[in-house]
Amino acid sequence: MADTQVETSAQDAGRAAKAEHRAAKLAKQIRSFSKAHGGAEGQLAYIGQMGTRIVLVGEDGDWGDLVAPTHAVAVSAAEKAGITLHESFDGDFAAKVRTGPYEWTRMAGIQLGGPSND
Repeated sequence: MADTQVETSAQDAGRAAKAEHRAAKLAKQIRSFSKAHGGAEGQLAYIGQMGTRIVLVGEDGDWGDLVAPTHAVAVSAAEKAGITLHESFDGDFAAKVRTGPYEWTRMAGIQLGGPSND
């Protein structure tokens, strides 16, 4: 019984260390995006078994996203990077996004069954 508890504790510690490492790596990527775009804000979206999508919107209107393995890792990464998180992707936050021809043709292609611009 004691051996099982020790193994479980070691496994939990390993998982926690891995999650912390992943959060630190994502935070570095978020800070890099933020620096390149004059600051950034974000929104988290659960995407099922894949984890949580971190949508980033720069002050210049450019946007990007990252995927964290869990919601907790995504929150930790955003906190480490020091960005503001929004509850939803609407209103003033959504209005900051600048879209170009690529996004419009991709969205139209998906909606109309056209090419996906891959």
